[in-house]
Amino acid sequence: MADNYRLGVLAGDGIGPEIVPAAVQVLDAAVAAAGGAPIEWVPLPVGADAIETHGSALPPITLETLEQLDGWLLGPHDSASYPDEHRVQLNPSGFLRKHFDLFANIRPAKAFEGTPALVPGLDLVVVRENTEGFYADRSTYRGTGEYMPTPDVAIAMGIFTRPAIERIARQAFELASRRSRHLTIVHKANVLRLTTGFFRDICREIAAEYPDVRVDDFHIDAMTVHLVRHGADFDVLVTENMFGDILSDLAGELAGSLGIAPSINASSDHAMAQAAHGSAPDIAGRNLANPTAMIASGAMLLDWLGNRRDDPIARQAAVLVEQGLRATVARGIRTADLGGTAGTSEFATAVADGLR
Repeated sequence: MADNYRLGVLAGDGIGPEIVPAAVQVLDAAVAAAGGAPIEWVPLPVGADAIETHGSALPPITLETLEQLDGWLLGPHDSASYPDEHRVQLNPSGFLRKHFDLFANIRPAKAFEGTPALVPGLDLVVVRENTEGFYADRSTYRGTGEYMPTPDVAIAMGIFTRPAIERIARQAFELASRRSRHLTIVHKANVLRLTTGFFRDICREIAAEYPDVRVDDFHIDAMTVHLVRHGADFDVLVTENMFGDILSDLAGELAGSLGIAPSINASSDHAMAQAAHGSAPDIAGRNLANPTAMIASGAMLLDWLGNRRDDPIARQAAVLVEQGLRATVARGIRTADLGGTAGTSEFATAVADGLR
């Protein structure tokens, strides 16, 4: 590649130690096939194992090292199983998004041909504001954003600011400009007028900078129905934090499985590849997990690096990963969630071998 990239490897919990190495295997094959220099992978402690070895789910050495890297892969976390003193803290994913100001969470949902998608032909991207909204733990400088003034009252803050909305809107419009030039704003302005109405109105203001993009908007509850009934009619959705989390999970399942739902979390300077699904502890260690989402998230990271550094080899490697995944599924090599019998390692090896 134009650059020798140093990328962090944070395996995480549950199925993370299975799907993250699978992603590394496929990305290495794609970079080699594109004619790039090998990636330098930097393993770092995170999650339950890090609590045992370093006393923290996200040790200082991990944060310090990430500052020096070009990006990283983050496996899923199972923070619900952490000891009490660690469970009440921001989970590793939330902390990293907040610490590095990874304001843009880009979550594609694209059906695989020949697989049992609930909405055949679905091909959309949810652009989720990642630092504010109704996820209270990301909305304050200090503290969680949730508090209880009395034992019988619990309050969470939803924060919406113009700078944060403007930057996520521009990310969404730029993406829509490169795709089908159709952007949908998702909100709940009929009820939450001053917050999600603010989000909608600022997105409409930014739309004036992109006259070639067709813009519409829907309430969050109506949007869930539209995705189920005719999700293939949508292209790019932009919304606040909590709505984006819910819609992207729905869209991933409508495309066929959360196991194929990738994502990237990015700022202007840092990017973290992270599958949209959770740690699936019920199947951990059984070689059953679908690594597609983690592999595709890694491809998104390569594409982000290629665009940021004008590196055509990194961009080509990302394209090869996507093509390799789809070719493997088309050959009938699929994990159980897509109706096949392949295990995690078998599927990853098949993709990597196809790229070679």
